[in-house]
Amino acid sequence: MDATAAILVLTPAAEPVARRIAAALPGATLHGLAHRVPGLDVSFAETLNHIRALYQAGTPIVGVCASGILIRALAAVIEDKRSEPPVLAVSEDGASVVPLLGGHRGANSLARQVADALDGHAAVTTQGDTALGVALDSPPKGWWLANPQDAKGIMARLLTGEPVTLKGDAPWISRSRLPLADKAEMEIVASVEAVAPGADRLVYHPRRLVVGVGCARGCPAEELSALVRETLAGAGLAEGAVALVATLDLKADEAAVNALAAQLGVPLRVFTAARLEQEAPRLANPSDVVFAEVGCHGVSEGAALAATGADGSLLVEKRKTANATVAVALAPAPVDPAEVGRPRGRLSVIGIGPGRDDWRTPEASRLLADADEAVGYSLYLDIVAPLIQGKQRHAFPLGAEEERVRFALERAGEGRSVALVSSGDAGIYAMGALVYELLHRDTAEGGVSDAAKRVEVVNAPGISALQAASARIGAVLGHDFCTISLSDLLTPWEAIEQRLKAAADGDFVVAFYNPVSKRRRTQLAAAREILLGGRPADTPVVLGYNLGREGETLTVTTLGDLRVDDVDMLTTVLVGSSASRAVMTGSGRPFVYTPRGYAKRIEEKL
Repeated sequence: MDATAAILVLTPAAEPVARRIAAALPGATLHGLAHRVPGLDVSFAETLNHIRALYQAGTPIVGVCASGILIRALAAVIEDKRSEPPVLAVSEDGASVVPLLGGHRGANSLARQVADALDGHAAVTTQGDTALGVALDSPPKGWWLANPQDAKGIMARLLTGEPVTLKGDAPWISRSRLPLADKAEMEIVASVEAVAPGADRLVYHPRRLVVGVGCARGCPAEELSALVRETLAGAGLAEGAVALVATLDLKADEAAVNALAAQLGVPLRVFTAARLEQEAPRLANPSDVVFAEVGCHGVSEGAALAATGADGSLLVEKRKTANATVAVALAPAPVDPAEVGRPRGRLSVIGIGPGRDDWRTPEASRLLADADEAVGYSLYLDIVAPLIQGKQRHAFPLGAEEERVRFALERAGEGRSVALVSSGDAGIYAMGALVYELLHRDTAEGGVSDAAKRVEVVNAPGISALQAASARIGAVLGHDFCTISLSDLLTPWEAIEQRLKAAADGDFVVAFYNPVSKRRRTQLAAAREILLGGRPADTPVVLGYNLGREGETLTVTTLGDLRVDDVDMLTTVLVGSSASRAVMTGSGRPFVYTPRGYAKRIEEKL
C-alpha cells in the first residue's frame, strides 16, 4: 500500500478509535462528516459520494463505521480486484477490523496493522492468506507473476495438501506453510530468466533487470521495441523481470522510449549526462562520438548501470540498430524505480467541474490522488482538499495565471507529478490553453525551460459552467450555441463586440463567461443591446449562480429584463436563441430548452 489512508469518522463515538488508527498509520488523514464530527483534517457533507471519490482516486479507506455503509457506497463502482485500493471496516469499539476490498492489494496486511494498534481482531477471510500465509496471485512489490490465471487452480490444489517444488529464491513465500517436495507435479519458479508458465507451474520474476536505451531523435517506436525484445529473448531473459527503462534526460520526451516503457508496463527513469558519465569506467563500449554529442561516453550501458547501482552488473552489452541502442543490467535485488534517476515529469491539467464531488470525473480524482503536488487558485484547491491531503499545495491569486502555469510546468520538469487545478473544464477559458502556449513559445521569448518542455501533459476534462447551467434548468444548449467571454483584459472590446454581432446574426444560444466584475459594469449591458437587435425581448435568459456548490441558485428572466446588478463573477449567463422556450411547470418550477426541430420532422411525416 503506497498511498496514505483516509480514515472515515461518521459519529463522535467513532473519533477516539479513529485517532488511535491515525497514530498507527503515518500520513493517514481523518475525514469527518461535517455536521457530526467537525474539525478533523478533512470535512465532507455527503458520505456516499465522498467514499466513492476516495475509492475512485485509489485512496485506501478505513471506515470506522458499519460495513454496510461502505458496501452501499462502493457497490456500483467496484471493477477490477487487481487495481482496487484497500477498504476496511472497523467497529466503533475497535474490536473488529474487516478487510472488505483489496485483500490482495494490501488490505489484509493493513487490517492486521490496524488490529494490532487497537488490540482487536483482523477478520482476514482470503484462503491463501489464512492457510498458506501468502496470496500467490498477488506477489509483493518488486515481483511479477507471469501467469496469474493459473494461480487460483494451484492455490486450490495446495490447500488440499498436494506437494509443490519451489525453484529459485522467493523470500516472501513461507516455506513452512507450503507442502514442499524435492520433486512434484506442481512447481513455483522464481527467476529473471524466461521460463514457460503453465497450469502446473507458477512463474515469478523478481524485477532486477534494467533496460538502458538510447536512440536518435524521431526513432521509430517499432525499431526500438523490436531491438529490446529481441535482445531480452536472445539472452533468455524475461520481460516480466524488467523493473524500468532508463535513458538520458534529453530523451525524456522521445516517443519511442515512452512507447517502450508503456509496452513493457514499467516506469521510465532518466539521468543527466553528468550522472551517466560517472559510469564511464564500467562501460563495455565507451564512445567518444557519443560524448561529443551528449556529454557522456555511453547512454544505454550507462543508464542501465546507473539504475542498478554500484552492485549492479552489465548483463548484456550494448546492441544497436540504425537508430537505437540497448543494454541490460542486473541488480542484486528488485529495483525500486522511485529510488533511481527521476521520472520524465507529468503535468495533469485538471478540470474539476463546478465543485460537486459527483460532478468531478473519476479520471480527475485519480490524477489528483496520483500527483505529488497541486497548483491552482486557492479556492479550487480547497474544493479538492480531500484528494490532495498531505500533498504540497501551491496557491496562486487571481490574476497570476501565467505565473501559476509556468511554476507548474517547471516543477513537472524537475520530475514531479503535478496537478494544475482549474474549475469547470480546464480547456474552456482556463489554464489549458496557457499550458500549450508556454510550451510553444521559445525560451528566449518567455517560454519555459527545456526540461519543462519535455514533460508529459495529461488533460482531464471537466463539466463546464455552461453545461452545468443548461443541465440544471433543462436543455438550453439543445441546438447550436457559442460561448463568449466579456472580459476585455486579454481581448480587445472591439473583437468581443464583433463576435457578439456575429452571434446575434447567427441566432446562436450564447453562454457568457466573465460577464461582470467590480470594475467592469458596461459590457453585459452592451451585449444585451446587441442581442436584442436580432431576437425578441422575451428571449429566455438563465442566470446560474455558484453552480454545484453551496448557495446555488438558478433564475430565469428575459433578455429584455436582464439587469447587470443581477449578475456577478460567479454567475453563468445563458441567453437563448429566438427558438428557445421557457416553460412554467405545474409545480411552479420553470424549465428552459432550445428545440432542434423534431416537431417539424413529425409534421413532414404526417
